[in-house]
Amino acid sequence: MRFFSIYRRVLGLLGNDLRIAAMLTVANLIVAGLAFVDPVLFGRVVELLSRSASVPWRQLWNQALSILGLWAAVGATAIGANIAVALQAERMAHRNRVLAMSRFFEHVLNLPLSFHGDTHSGRLIKMMLTATDALFSLWLVFFREQLAAFLSALVLLPLTVFLNWRLSIVLIVMMVLFVTVTVIVIRRTEAGQREVETYSSSLASAAQDALANVMVVQSFTRLGAEKQRFGDIARQLIARQFPVLNWWAVVNVMTRAASTITVISIVVIGTMLHLRGQADVGEIVAFMGFAGLLISKMESAVSFTSRLFFQVPALEDFFAVLEAKSSVPEKPNAIALRTDRGEVVFDHVSFHYPGGPNILTDLSFVARPGASVALVGQTGAGKSTAMALLQRLWDPTEGRILIDGQDLRDVSLESLRRAIGVVFQESMLFNRSICDNLLIGRPDATREDIERACKLADAHEFIIRQPQGYDTMVGERGSTLSGGQRQRLAIARAALKDPPILILDEATSALDAATEARVSRALKAVMAGRTTFIIAHRLSTVRDANEILVFDSGRIAEHGSFDALLAQGGKFAALVQTQLATAPMPRAAE
Repeated sequence: MRFFSIYRRVLGLLGNDLRIAAMLTVANLIVAGLAFVDPVLFGRVVELLSRSASVPWRQLWNQALSILGLWAAVGATAIGANIAVALQAERMAHRNRVLAMSRFFEHVLNLPLSFHGDTHSGRLIKMMLTATDALFSLWLVFFREQLAAFLSALVLLPLTVFLNWRLSIVLIVMMVLFVTVTVIVIRRTEAGQREVETYSSSLASAAQDALANVMVVQSFTRLGAEKQRFGDIARQLIARQFPVLNWWAVVNVMTRAASTITVISIVVIGTMLHLRGQADVGEIVAFMGFAGLLISKMESAVSFTSRLFFQVPALEDFFAVLEAKSSVPEKPNAIALRTDRGEVVFDHVSFHYPGGPNILTDLSFVARPGASVALVGQTGAGKSTAMALLQRLWDPTEGRILIDGQDLRDVSLESLRRAIGVVFQESMLFNRSICDNLLIGRPDATREDIERACKLADAHEFIIRQPQGYDTMVGERGSTLSGGQRQRLAIARAALKDPPILILDEATSALDAATEARVSRALKAVMAGRTTFIIAHRLSTVRDANEILVFDSGRIAEHGSFDALLAQGGKFAALVQTQLATAPMPRAAE
């Protein structure tokens, strides 16, 4: 049932092409019906020839020409139906493969970060490519070949009963045995094939891990270790694949043996029936043709079934991802966010991950329009989680978050995230040109807009010194640029987006002092007039913030200006003293 359930879902993905699928079904039904006529006409020709000595020459030719004319018409119709099936099946399979890939890609991009944190990107890529290739193959082979084969079995077997029910029993027994053996093999091997697919996904994950961290692999002389790890997984995959292949080899051997056994059975039984006057020569010849036709269809069906069987685990994973739901569902009547001022309110917000303890507890504060609010505290205090809630990567388990009086759960995700710009600690550049990376936040920006944003971010000068200027490729994750250059591009990208709300997530923590000073000046220019949230561990970067929120165990322990908090001598002052013990604090004017 699991096997057929998956295939029903495969056919269900055809969606708008169901009319074409119905047309192909009719065409295949015609092909199947015509396949029955061929052996019958061949038997009639043989029967006619066996009586040639007792039939007048002219009558013999008239009957032969009638049969041959009908045979030619049947052949021409079958050729036309097959051409129509082949053309439409190819186009439908290609079109829906691309649509399935696009649907999967879009769905995965919309899933929350919690999903991506639990699912390896290498596995997702393998899943998309493997499953859509399988879908293409199944659609194409089913409608171009296998549907006709299945319909032939359904059409041929009942019709053979009317032709000679005694001989038809041989064919029916053969088909029952074939189906029984196939079902037994599927049941015995499906668990093993699921293990094979698990190890196959592990191979993809191991390869992606090593390639994504090739610098670490080479620097720490991990070549041998990574090769061994990959080889170990591959050996476990092979160890589980071979038993499955052995069972399917048995099916293939039995299918081929059935050809000889069935033909011999028809000859022996047909001869006995002929001697009793219960079957003529034409019927025996026709049934031999039926046997050959059914056996060829059966061999094709075994190949198709085994292919589908090996692809079922990959298809199950594919459908499981498509069924994954977002943890932040958008309301059907969600409205676009209006950001007239950029005021942000956290109203008694609490949050915990499913099944876990509270990370934020009763969090309340107001970020005034255009103000800069710094979030400081020990690692794990809840700063990044609060900003994740502001971007609605998760929803609060209690309380609400408002922007200009609008609850984030009532507005569309696209309008919300369009209103927020983020500069991450890691610049996260695509392997595209500088210009394409900048346009990510605002695709319709002009070259003048781009250059203005880059000048604001202090990036224009180094960009025009690149080999192709703004059209220079930056490499994977911006590998051709320095850390400071990547970060200034990230700032320019946020500035070009021109959002009313800006989040700076440790935007300068990975930079040296000189580069940090340069990037900080660019950030101040971009922050002007925007409600800005600054997540920082280095407290020197938050001295000029309008308000500092000190997080402690998911709560706001203190809040106020830098000097006021320092004067209180509380948790913030202790943090400052801790950092002063290792590095001198720069003055604000510096």
